[in-house]
Amino acid sequence: MSSSSSPPVKLIGFFGSPYAHRAEAALCLKGVPYELLLEDLLNTKSDLLLQHNPIHKKVPVLLHGDRAVCESLVVAEYVDEAFDGPPLLPTDPYGRAMARFWADFIESKLTKPFFMAHWVEGEARERFEKEGLELLSILEAQLEGNKFFAGDRPGYLDIAASMLGPWRSVVEEVTGVAVAREDEHPALCQWARDYSSDEALKPCIPDRDRLLAYFTKNKEMYRAGVKAMLQQQQQQ
Repeated sequence: MSSSSSPPVKLIGFFGSPYAHRAEAALCLKGVPYELLLEDLLNTKSDLLLQHNPIHKKVPVLLHGDRAVCESLVVAEYVDEAFDGPPLLPTDPYGRAMARFWADFIESKLTKPFFMAHWVEGEARERFEKEGLELLSILEAQLEGNKFFAGDRPGYLDIAASMLGPWRSVVEEVTGVAVAREDEHPALCQWARDYSSDEALKPCIPDRDRLLAYFTKNKEMYRAGVKAMLQQQQQQ
């Protein structure tokens, strides 16, 4: 656990990345002081990033003294276990297992159709949009009347779902596509507002105007990347 003599904490991130945000959110919720090192991934990757994440060469990377921890949800679990502060995962084994299960649901099931529905066109968009709507309804049910997934404050599963927070409304505005809808997903839409305005998360919630400018500037890059991904999948 952390103490006054703990080694410094640094986080290698990238503005606009919901994955880097997950790691930063974990640090904020645990109350861990950290230094944010922002990469310029659209142009080059730093030697520091390549040194500490040679496998995936992606953000986030948490540097805790001489230790490097990669992958956003792995970082969140490490932060929860390595530092004092409010728990991010439930304290009982079943609750922890369920939080991990639904985080995996978001990662392996929901993220792709939700993301793709905003950046593709035509029949492909309709297909991803339909799938995304159905999966969001399943996730909506997990709130069970709570403000956050674990109760009255954000935790591990809220961090896992954070792309549905500040990012959702910005990407909707840029693309003109709304997958999460007030009439079909009222609890998730309210959750997104609560997450984005939570006091403990304020230091790491991205500025909306800056986030909007980033996605507006790079929307053709995202569309081209998604198109190339679909073409590659069709050729396999």
